Amino acid sequence: MADLENNRETKEFYPKIPARHEAFFLKGSGALGWGMQDRLARIFRPQSGRTVMLAIDHGYFQGPTSGLERVDVTIVPLVPYADALMVTRGILRTTIPSASGKPVVLRASGGPSVLKELSNEHIAVDIEDAVRLNVSAMAVQVFIGGEFETQSVHNLTRLVDAGNRYGIPVLGVTAVGRSMTRDAKYLRLACRICAELGAHVVKTYYVPEDFETVTACCPVPVVMAGGKKIPEPEALKLAWSAVNEGAAGVDMGRNIFQSESPLAMIEAVRKVVHDGMRPDHAYDFYQTQKHERQEALVHSGT
Repeated sequence: MADLENNRETKEFYPKIPARHEAFFLKGSGALGWGMQDRLARIFRPQSGRTVMLAIDHGYFQGPTSGLERVDVTIVPLVPYADALMVTRGILRTTIPSASGKPVVLRASGGPSVLKELSNEHIAVDIEDAVRLNVSAMAVQVFIGGEFETQSVHNLTRLVDAGNRYGIPVLGVTAVGRSMTRDAKYLRLACRICAELGAHVVKTYYVPEDFETVTACCPVPVVMAGGKKIPEPEALKLAWSAVNEGAAGVDMGRNIFQSESPLAMIEAVRKVVHDGMRPDHAYDFYQTQKHERQEALVHSGT
């Protein structure tokens, strides 16, 4: 029991100061529970309302993607520079240091490889394992217009139900296959369906025409997918355009870990997303950082 001797009398009740209630900063998330909001605030930086996720989950259907052959060598050094890590539980357990402290967006769907019909996915992670891994969100692919569209939508709704029980947000990823149109009309349809059925965040691709209509009609945050590898100036322009047209950040993989200088690239992307740096200035920053790192390697003799 606490020692009651010399206990000071309470007096600072501030009766004339209204109780403070701060609205949650993230779009469409104000009615979520405290645990959900806490996890989302780990992924999205409250100061900017945006995130730079590092996507390294490609192996769940592609195998050892170029740049991901040795995650311990090529990716682990990048982890401190990411706001969150999108990863499978296999790589998380075997390779990502538990002391890194980075929030995890766990790939929770899977099934077919690149050799089969990709839309034939199922939920591939039990919610209790996600809890054991202390993840900040779970990601599920949704194939609107795909052969197994209904099945993939059902995967999303089942995962949302499980996530709601345990306070873990769900990221709905709008898949764009070879046979699917990639334009604002399609992305509006896909993103809105994900949000309507309970996704707390939606990841989708950028399109140069009317992308702001995609982010405007989606009632939850939209994160831009990085897509295939393109030259660094173009990737930085892509990130800048997306966030300036309403995206709440980016989830980039190949445009970072397949870059000539992945560390310099992820730092440049952060400058664009969080600081609003224009893409031409960000590319200059990238070049400077790349050269400095190259010189440091030369001087170190490695």
